Amino acid sequence: MSLADKVLAVNDDLPIRTNKPVHSGKVRSVYWLTEEDSRRLIQEKGYNVRPDAPLAIMVISDRISAFDCIWQGEGGMKGVPGKGAALNAVSNHWFKLFKQNGLADSHILDIPHPFVWIVQKAKPVKIEAICRQYITGSMWRAYSKGERDFCGIRLPEGLEKDQKLPELLITPSTKGILKGIPNVPEVDDVNITRADITANFTAFNFESEADIEKYETLLKEGFNLISDALAEIDQIFIDTKFEFGYVTDAQGNDKLIYMDEVGTPDSSRIWDGPSYRDGKVVENSKEGFRQLLLNHFPDPDILLNKDRMDEREALARDNELPVEVLMQVSETYTAIAEKITGEKISLSENPKAEIIEILRNDYALVD
Repeated sequence: MSLADKVLAVNDDLPIRTNKPVHSGKVRSVYWLTEEDSRRLIQEKGYNVRPDAPLAIMVISDRISAFDCIWQGEGGMKGVPGKGAALNAVSNHWFKLFKQNGLADSHILDIPHPFVWIVQKAKPVKIEAICRQYITGSMWRAYSKGERDFCGIRLPEGLEKDQKLPELLITPSTKGILKGIPNVPEVDDVNITRADITANFTAFNFESEADIEKYETLLKEGFNLISDALAEIDQIFIDTKFEFGYVTDAQGNDKLIYMDEVGTPDSSRIWDGPSYRDGKVVENSKEGFRQLLLNHFPDPDILLNKDRMDEREALARDNELPVEVLMQVSETYTAIAEKITGEKISLSENPKAEIIEILRNDYALVD
């Protein structure tokens, strides 16, 4: 079996029983279970959710997305070996730590396979909650051009690239296109201030104004918990994105939870501690792949300029990256996941067949 066969690139064609269309995102696919199967699993497995809560199977892939495009390699390599398993393992590790430390639950109810989560439907808060501990990336690019106000927060003069910020910054942006909110442009991923959120908390799907403070607390606690744990293995947590939503537990209580993934090399920047102290940034996250793409193509503006999206999509579609590039990314993802979890990330021989067998035998979700 070739290495390309061990990559799970297509994850929306599994024979999981569903009566709704499969939702396929950049990396994960979501299969909504039938009402009967949701009720049956809640009862059989004793999940702490309402008896009629809608459940879904979420299957991760090894696809790699950067600059809003999916990239592929030579020789039929449609993703990065080990990437999906590494991302899920890291998220699972942090979610467990959050729960142990009394922070908040997540949308995950069960983990049948390294590529698979069973999740409950949540009402998402329409904010990408971004936390920054160092100035780098897009924030540094804007700061170096003279910008000082970020999401209603004023940064001091004299900051240098990649330095630690005076305090942990929350720089939220919109999730999806939100319409009719004063001062908030109707485009995806636009920066917003705390004042915008407070004045329009229902439009962002908060159930009460008090929950804004709760989300900020969970954001900071989650960030600090991951940051402290990474410091123990001499890694630095630079910035990350959290997502939140509401679910109802078995007793009928609504609660704010963590959603999506947390603290992964896809949603965060993680730097190597010893290298940083030597004055060098070594990325243990997707940022390394982004830099690699910027250096690989002769005109990096195509990747950075949103007005050149057609050219960018053509670039991703028509260029197969060298296999060693994807293997370099594989090494970054699996190495940091193994460091964080203390466990080996092993490549499945045939992930799709394994998933089908487990969901058929242990969950009766495949006919």
